[in-house]
Amino acid sequence: MSAEDNNQQQQPRLPLKDVPDEIQQKIIELGGNPNLNLYKTLSSNPILLSSWIDIAYSLRNNCTTSRQLRELMILRGAQLWHSNYEWFQHEQMAKQCGLSQEKIDSIKEWKTSSLFDGKEKIAIQLMESLIENRGKLNDELDKQLKKYFTEAEYLELILTGSFYVMVPTVLTALQIQTEN
Repeated sequence: MSAEDNNQQQQPRLPLKDVPDEIQQKIIELGGNPNLNLYKTLSSNPILLSSWIDIAYSLRNNCTTSRQLRELMILRGAQLWHSNYEWFQHEQMAKQCGLSQEKIDSIKEWKTSSLFDGKEKIAIQLMESLIENRGKLNDELDKQLKKYFTEAEYLELILTGSFYVMVPTVLTALQIQTEN
């Protein structure tokens, strides 16, 4: 990912505001960092920020599919969207949940890499389909997802992928800059 791949260098469209204390506490209790520019921007509407936190952390903490699998999806989505912000945040999370740097660096070549197993390849393919096909899944992908995942897990992956299509959309639209 490079800075020229996106418009992160432009001025943010909304000001960064303090995250309300009760939402800061909620984020901390869920294991997150309340000082992210994304959260500070979304603080322009605390009710929606709180809802955002609920879904984001539910997807992170309350799923039965592995966090590593979902982070692979998120990172592939960040690549496809050219979202440096999302990549920066989730590369750290991917490492924290046990993904190797080698695997992270190989996500772009997932189709031909021996580092990815069948489940991971299907999940990454799902993410690509959500982005490139605007959510339309072909019958073969549906069949493969149902081969590897329960109905509940299938839904987890659809919701994870869909949420992390929304994230770079919001980041891009609001021109939110990475904290680094």
